[in-house]
Amino acid sequence: MVFVRSYPYPDPGPPDLRSPSRYLLWLASSQKGTLAAAIVLETLLMVAQAVVPFALGRAVDEGIIGRSQEALLWWVGILVALTVGQAFAGMLAHRAAISNWMQAAFKSIRLVGYHITRTGDALPQKLSTGEVVSTAASDATRLGEIFYIGPRLAGALVSWLVVCGLIALSSVPLAAVVLAGVPACCALLLFVVRPLQARQRDQRDASGKMTAVGADTVAGLRVLRGIGGEHIFVNRYRERSAETRDAGIRVARSLATLEASQVFIAGAFSVVFTWVGATLVLNGDIEPGQLVALFGYSIFLMTPIRSAADGVSHSIRALVGARKIINVLSVEASVSDVATASAPPRPAPLVDTLTGVCLKPGGLTALVSADPSVSADLATRLGRFDDAVLRDAVVRWGAAALHEVPLNEVRRRIVVSEANPQMFTGCLRNSLDPHGRSSDGRILEALEAASALDILDGLEAGLDSEVTERGRGFSGGQRQRLVLARALLTQAETLVLIEPTSAVDAHTEARIAGRLAGARRAEGGSTVVVTASPLMLGAMDHVIFLEDGRLSAEGTHQELMSTVPAYRNVVIRSE
Repeated sequence: MVFVRSYPYPDPGPPDLRSPSRYLLWLASSQKGTLAAAIVLETLLMVAQAVVPFALGRAVDEGIIGRSQEALLWWVGILVALTVGQAFAGMLAHRAAISNWMQAAFKSIRLVGYHITRTGDALPQKLSTGEVVSTAASDATRLGEIFYIGPRLAGALVSWLVVCGLIALSSVPLAAVVLAGVPACCALLLFVVRPLQARQRDQRDASGKMTAVGADTVAGLRVLRGIGGEHIFVNRYRERSAETRDAGIRVARSLATLEASQVFIAGAFSVVFTWVGATLVLNGDIEPGQLVALFGYSIFLMTPIRSAADGVSHSIRALVGARKIINVLSVEASVSDVATASAPPRPAPLVDTLTGVCLKPGGLTALVSADPSVSADLATRLGRFDDAVLRDAVVRWGAAALHEVPLNEVRRRIVVSEANPQMFTGCLRNSLDPHGRSSDGRILEALEAASALDILDGLEAGLDSEVTERGRGFSGGQRQRLVLARALLTQAETLVLIEPTSAVDAHTEARIAGRLAGARRAEGGSTVVVTASPLMLGAMDHVIFLEDGRLSAEGTHQELMSTVPAYRNVVIRSE
């Protein structure tokens, strides 16, 4: 089955993963329209705020001191217009900024989620579950904050230049002080920001480790309780939680220091600026109204300084989040969807060149090995879960190499049911038949073949019953039988079952062995069962015995039991 991505926004294409900054620039390029709108609106808002002290000073000088009612009304009208303009610009700027934030965050979450579904086993082999969860749930959202603060920072830069120009109308030396002083104040904040960056990185790492321990504990809770080891993992989680808390406290200290530094530096600059302005008034260089304007400028200039500090702080978090997202997106999938050969016509044999095993179409075939991992590895090769392995140990599917056939054809025609089955939350009917292709009657037939109708009888809502997370509401044997029914409902051309009855009792296993053959023969498909259970082996049409990683013998179960001592020893040990 081919899955087509459908998004509310156009697909921006593959992300730039060369560095965190390049990834952020790629995100920005995919939302240029809303970013430009936010920058324009934030600029209008802050320029309007910057012009207010100028208009107020003019109203004082020309209207009050100059005793001109007409001038006073004119400048008051301008102040009212500036106030109304700020209200509308602020409202629209906030909406545009939130839109930019959400677009960047959800785009990153979408990329991570889609990548997780495509990488299969490759991702958990390189990254812990906690790191992946924290990346999608937390880092992507924090990354989006830079697109919220970025337009404000651009508006602060433009308004700072506008203020410098307005101050130059009153005093060129004072404008030079502002032109050089504001960047100097922002530079001083970097001494506080540097340790904040390292502490935030440590806090994110500690949080990922804590989440990983929590996920492992929840996943194995039933087993841990059974062996009395629950307290060990609880203590380990408590230790990780304490480390995360301490790292968070260190980050909070740095943030508090940054906030205090912003207030102190901006306040000190405001005091110096106002003192210089007052000196100019006393010397008769500027008018009282201009002093009022200068005082207003000193208050306003705290905004660019705080915006710069916020921008640096959010940039650090965005770079940390982008680096973690890149770590996830850089994990290559174990299988490629690029096909160079056509799928063989039905039915097609499967030949494993590493072991010499040839699986002919039709019937039930068992794989038995003195080393269980050898037969399990063969089963996973047949399911094509790692193309790198198949390049070294080629599996032929008809005339084509299995790893060169379109992946959707392999997934549709060859289904592997693993030894540790997983179930998903939702309606039982949907869990057994995810694609909705089977009627309730067909689902009941599959449940009967898997000897699982008794499970359904114990559920009040039947097929409409809700499955808890990973099917934890069922016992191990019940989950195994339900997953077997799910595998039968795929009606795959080749169905590979790895230890399908390892968690059930002997009576149930005997029923499954007898019914499995009938169910699969009715569909005309091939069935490969990895098992050493004599009850299952007795129901097989053909048995293949692997020894030292190679095909050693084949025949019926009875033939091998009487003629191959090594096979007999393996089966006896499994009883």
